[in-house]
Amino acid sequence: MYLLVGGDSEIGAATHRLLQARGESVSATTRRPEQIAPDRPFFDLTAPIDQWTVPPATRAACIFAAVARIAICHDDPIGSTRVNVTQTLTLIEHLIERGTYVLFLSTNQVFDGTTAHVAADAPHSPVTEYGRQKAQVEAALHRHIDRGAPVAILRLAKVVAPQMALIDGWIQALSSRQSIQAFDDMRLAPTPIELVSSAIATLLQDRAAGIFQLTGPRDVTYAEVGHFLADRLNADPAQVTVTQARSSLPEGATPLHTTLDSQLLRDRYGFAVPDAWDVVQTLLSARRQKAGLAADEGLTVKSARH
Repeated sequence: MYLLVGGDSEIGAATHRLLQARGESVSATTRRPEQIAPDRPFFDLTAPIDQWTVPPATRAACIFAAVARIAICHDDPIGSTRVNVTQTLTLIEHLIERGTYVLFLSTNQVFDGTTAHVAADAPHSPVTEYGRQKAQVEAALHRHIDRGAPVAILRLAKVVAPQMALIDGWIQALSSRQSIQAFDDMRLAPTPIELVSSAIATLLQDRAAGIFQLTGPRDVTYAEVGHFLADRLNADPAQVTVTQARSSLPEGATPLHTTLDSQLLRDRYGFAVPDAWDVVQTLLSARRQKAGLAADEGLTVKSARH
């Protein structure tokens, strides 16, 4: 059976749905009392780990649960370290001791963002508190990997879903001739959540050990995404107000690059993230289909690449 620790998270929930659709035996933990079910056991990473029993027959587990917001980790380094480092490592050690394969989800924030397509074996260089915490867990897991333990790390950057609130709100605003604000100093290399879930499911099934990375092939700014959507929706370019994020976010929250070298996943399993504009176009088409429109109804007819 597969265990997903943090099934309330967006990626955790998507992976749970995927594994269920494949007919796999899977259990996804929840912190929401109303969600508790036979395949949704209660688990809170802030509670003592020794008071929680791992579901029987668990052969592989993925750790989704974390304090993942950079600003929260920056504002509360002690509390977030307890969850992201102390409790997480305690849980992972417990799983490893019982012979369970562990996949730990990490982040591009373990690097400083000065270099594009960072290699998986590059030394850690975190700037944010969140990145430092993830790097600390990675360092502990490296020791397990070096001695042959069934452990893997999957580093991700920006994962996007069809229901992504920011993009959805921008599409609604631009379609209604309203203005949006978009950062020109914050970048993303968007990775579709469906691809991330598939990669996680494959690594769990294969019990693949080592360090894996999955991001889009290039970065674009949020302002560029806003202008792209305005163009595709035939909106006035003036509806996109360009702003900056750097002054309002912790140091390191706006790296110059977010891309990671994803060749290992591509070569071994065929996972390749599409170009940024193809990903955004897919989000736009999904949003319009949800609204009952044809995927390309009312859109400018041109290539999705800019």
